[in-house]
Amino acid sequence: MGTVVEEAIERSVRSLAEQDTALAQAVIDGDDQADELELDIEQRCLALFALQQPMATDLRSIGTALKIVTDLERMADHATDIAKVTLRLAGQPLIKPLIDIPRMAAIAQTMVREALSAYVNRDADLAYNMIARDDEVDHLYSQIFRELLTYMLEDPRTVQQATYLIFVSKYLERIADHATNLGEWVIYMVTGERKELND
Repeated sequence: MGTVVEEAIERSVRSLAEQDTALAQAVIDGDDQADELELDIEQRCLALFALQQPMATDLRSIGTALKIVTDLERMADHATDIAKVTLRLAGQPLIKPLIDIPRMAAIAQTMVREALSAYVNRDADLAYNMIARDDEVDHLYSQIFRELLTYMLEDPRTVQQATYLIFVSKYLERIADHATNLGEWVIYMVTGERKELND
Protein backbone atom coordinates (compact mmCIF):
# COMPACT_ATOMS: atom_id res chain seq x y z
CA MET A 1 0.00 0.00 0.00
CA GLY A 2 2.87 2.34 0.77
CA THR A 3 4.34 1.73 -2.68
CA VAL A 4 0.96 2.44 -4.31
CA VAL A 5 0.67 5.72 -2.40
CA GLU A 6 4.26 6.78 -3.05
CA GLU A 7 3.82 6.17 -6.78
CA ALA A 8 0.51 8.04 -6.81
CA ILE A 9 2.18 11.11 -5.29
CA GLU A 10 5.00 11.05 -7.86
CA ARG A 11 2.69 10.42 -10.82
CA SER A 12 0.16 13.08 -9.82
CA VAL A 13 2.80 15.81 -9.58
CA ARG A 14 4.47 14.63 -12.79
CA SER A 15 1.09 14.75 -14.54
CA LEU A 16 0.75 18.38 -13.45
CA ALA A 17 4.29 19.42 -14.38
CA GLU A 18 4.04 17.73 -17.79
CA GLN A 19 0.33 18.54 -18.23
CA ASP A 20 -0.26 14.86 -18.93
CA THR A 21 -4.01 14.33 -18.61
CA ALA A 22 -3.79 10.59 -19.37
CA LEU A 23 -1.39 10.11 -16.46
CA ALA A 24 -3.63 12.22 -14.22
CA GLN A 25 -6.63 10.07 -15.13
CA ALA A 26 -4.60 6.93 -14.38
CA VAL A 27 -3.87 8.29 -10.88
CA ILE A 28 -7.56 9.02 -10.33
CA ASP A 29 -8.58 5.58 -11.59
CA GLY A 30 -5.94 3.94 -9.40
CA ASP A 31 -7.30 5.44 -6.17
CA ASP A 32 -9.60 2.45 -5.75
CA GLN A 33 -6.54 0.24 -5.28
CA ALA A 34 -5.50 2.17 -2.15
CA ASP A 35 -9.07 1.99 -0.82
CA GLU A 36 -9.21 -1.78 -1.38
CA LEU A 37 -5.82 -2.30 0.29
CA GLU A 38 -6.94 -0.26 3.30
CA LEU A 39 -10.05 -2.45 3.73
CA ASP A 40 -8.06 -5.65 3.29
CA ILE A 41 -5.43 -4.66 5.86
CA GLU A 42 -8.10 -3.48 8.32
CA GLN A 43 -9.89 -6.83 8.03
CA ARG A 44 -6.65 -8.73 8.60
CA CYS A 45 -5.84 -6.63 11.68
CA LEU A 46 -9.31 -7.14 13.13
CA ALA A 47 -9.05 -10.88 12.49
CA LEU A 48 -5.75 -10.94 14.41
CA PHE A 49 -7.40 -9.11 17.31
CA ALA A 50 -10.25 -11.61 17.36
CA LEU A 51 -8.28 -14.80 16.82
CA GLN A 52 -4.91 -14.17 18.50
CA GLN A 53 -5.80 -11.74 21.32
CA PRO A 54 -2.39 -10.03 21.03
CA MET A 55 -0.73 -8.43 24.04
CA ALA A 56 1.87 -5.68 24.63
CA THR A 57 4.15 -5.09 21.62
CA ASP A 58 2.07 -7.27 19.29
CA LEU A 59 -1.05 -5.32 20.22
CA ARG A 60 0.72 -2.01 19.54
CA SER A 61 2.02 -3.33 16.20
CA ILE A 62 -1.45 -4.26 14.97
CA GLY A 63 -2.98 -1.06 16.32
CA THR A 64 -0.27 0.91 14.55
CA ALA A 65 -1.02 -0.87 11.27
CA LEU A 66 -4.69 0.11 11.61
CA LYS A 67 -3.73 3.75 12.08
CA ILE A 68 -1.11 3.77 9.33
CA VAL A 69 -3.49 2.49 6.64
CA THR A 70 -5.90 5.34 7.38
CA ASP A 71 -3.15 7.92 6.85
CA LEU A 72 -1.94 6.16 3.70
CA GLU A 73 -5.47 6.18 2.27
CA ARG A 74 -5.74 9.92 2.92
CA MET A 75 -2.41 10.46 1.13
CA ALA A 76 -3.76 8.57 -1.89
CA ASP A 77 -6.82 10.85 -1.81
CA HIS A 78 -4.58 13.93 -1.86
CA ALA A 79 -2.62 12.52 -4.81
CA THR A 80 -5.96 12.07 -6.58
CA ASP A 81 -6.85 15.68 -5.77
CA ILE A 82 -3.60 16.81 -7.41
CA ALA A 83 -4.39 14.73 -10.51
CA LYS A 84 -7.81 16.40 -10.67
CA VAL A 85 -6.08 19.79 -10.73
CA THR A 86 -4.10 18.57 -13.75
CA LEU A 87 -7.38 17.91 -15.55
CA ARG A 88 -8.79 21.30 -14.55
CA LEU A 89 -5.72 23.10 -15.88
CA ALA A 90 -5.51 21.03 -19.08
CA GLY A 91 -4.51 23.12 -22.08
CA GLN A 92 -3.49 26.15 -20.03
CA PRO A 93 0.16 27.19 -20.16
CA LEU A 94 1.57 27.15 -16.64
CA ILE A 95 2.10 30.63 -15.20
CA LYS A 96 5.56 29.53 -14.06
CA PRO A 97 7.74 26.43 -14.28
CA LEU A 98 7.00 24.03 -11.44
CA ILE A 99 10.13 23.78 -9.31
CA ASP A 100 9.15 23.86 -5.63
CA ILE A 101 6.01 21.72 -5.99
CA PRO A 102 8.02 18.74 -7.35
CA ARG A 103 10.58 19.36 -4.56
CA MET A 104 7.78 19.17 -1.99
CA ALA A 105 6.51 15.97 -3.58
CA ALA A 106 9.98 14.37 -3.52
CA ILE A 107 10.40 15.16 0.19
CA ALA A 108 6.92 13.84 0.97
CA GLN A 109 7.63 10.61 -0.94
CA THR A 110 10.87 10.16 0.98
CA MET A 111 9.02 10.73 4.24
CA VAL A 112 6.46 8.06 3.35
CA ARG A 113 9.20 5.60 2.36
CA GLU A 114 11.20 6.24 5.54
CA ALA A 115 8.12 6.04 7.77
CA LEU A 116 7.24 2.63 6.34
CA SER A 117 10.85 1.47 6.66
CA ALA A 118 10.80 2.62 10.29
CA TYR A 119 7.60 0.62 10.81
CA VAL A 120 8.96 -2.56 9.22
CA ASN A 121 12.29 -2.29 11.09
CA ARG A 122 10.81 -0.96 14.36
CA ASP A 123 13.23 1.96 14.11
CA ALA A 124 12.13 4.89 16.28
CA ASP A 125 15.27 6.90 15.43
CA LEU A 126 14.46 6.76 11.72
CA ALA A 127 10.90 7.86 12.53
CA TYR A 128 12.20 10.88 14.48
CA ASN A 129 14.60 11.82 11.67
CA MET A 130 11.87 11.48 9.05
CA ILE A 131 9.47 13.67 11.05
CA ALA A 132 12.09 16.45 11.18
CA ARG A 133 11.80 16.77 7.38
CA ASP A 134 8.24 18.03 7.74
CA ASP A 135 9.68 21.48 8.47
CA GLU A 136 11.20 21.55 4.96
CA VAL A 137 7.80 20.88 3.44
CA ASP A 138 6.14 23.54 5.60
CA HIS A 139 8.79 26.06 4.56
CA LEU A 140 8.28 25.26 0.87
CA TYR A 141 4.51 25.56 1.27
CA SER A 142 4.87 29.05 2.78
CA GLN A 143 7.29 30.05 0.02
CA ILE A 144 4.97 28.80 -2.75
CA PHE A 145 1.96 30.48 -1.16
CA ARG A 146 3.72 33.86 -1.00
CA GLU A 147 5.06 33.56 -4.54
CA LEU A 148 1.69 32.63 -6.05
CA LEU A 149 -0.02 35.39 -4.10
CA THR A 150 2.39 37.85 -5.72
CA TYR A 151 1.46 36.50 -9.16
CA MET A 152 -2.22 37.02 -8.38
CA LEU A 153 -1.70 40.58 -7.16
CA GLU A 154 0.37 41.50 -10.21
CA ASP A 155 -1.92 39.91 -12.81
CA PRO A 156 -5.54 39.03 -11.99
CA ARG A 157 -5.62 36.66 -14.99
CA THR A 158 -3.41 34.26 -13.00
CA VAL A 159 -5.81 34.00 -10.05
CA GLN A 160 -7.56 30.78 -11.04
CA GLN A 161 -4.42 28.81 -11.89
CA ALA A 162 -2.44 30.22 -8.96
CA THR A 163 -5.27 29.22 -6.62
CA TYR A 164 -5.20 25.65 -7.97
CA LEU A 165 -1.42 25.52 -7.52
CA ILE A 166 -1.82 26.70 -3.92
CA PHE A 167 -4.28 23.82 -3.46
CA VAL A 168 -1.68 21.41 -4.85
CA SER A 169 0.99 22.68 -2.46
CA LYS A 170 -1.49 22.35 0.42
CA TYR A 171 -2.27 18.76 -0.58
CA LEU A 172 1.46 18.00 -0.50
CA GLU A 173 1.82 19.70 2.87
CA ARG A 174 -1.00 17.50 4.18
CA ILE A 175 0.67 14.37 2.75
CA ALA A 176 3.80 15.26 4.74
CA ASP A 177 1.62 15.73 7.83
CA HIS A 178 0.16 12.25 7.32
CA ALA A 179 3.70 10.87 6.95
CA THR A 180 4.51 12.55 10.26
CA ASN A 181 1.52 10.75 11.77
CA LEU A 182 3.00 7.47 10.54
CA GLY A 183 6.25 8.30 12.30
CA GLU A 184 4.43 9.14 15.52
CA TRP A 185 2.66 5.77 15.41
CA VAL A 186 5.96 3.97 14.81
CA ILE A 187 7.45 5.69 17.86
CA TYR A 188 4.41 4.60 19.87
CA MET A 189 4.72 1.04 18.59
CA VAL A 190 8.41 0.83 19.55
CA THR A 191 8.43 2.79 22.82
CA GLY A 192 4.85 2.66 24.05
CA GLU A 193 4.88 6.47 24.28
CA ARG A 194 2.34 8.52 22.34
CA LYS A 195 3.99 11.76 21.19
CA GLU A 196 2.49 14.64 19.21
CA LEU A 197 5.30 15.87 16.96
CA ASN A 198 3.30 17.57 14.21
CA ASP A 199 3.15 21.21 15.25
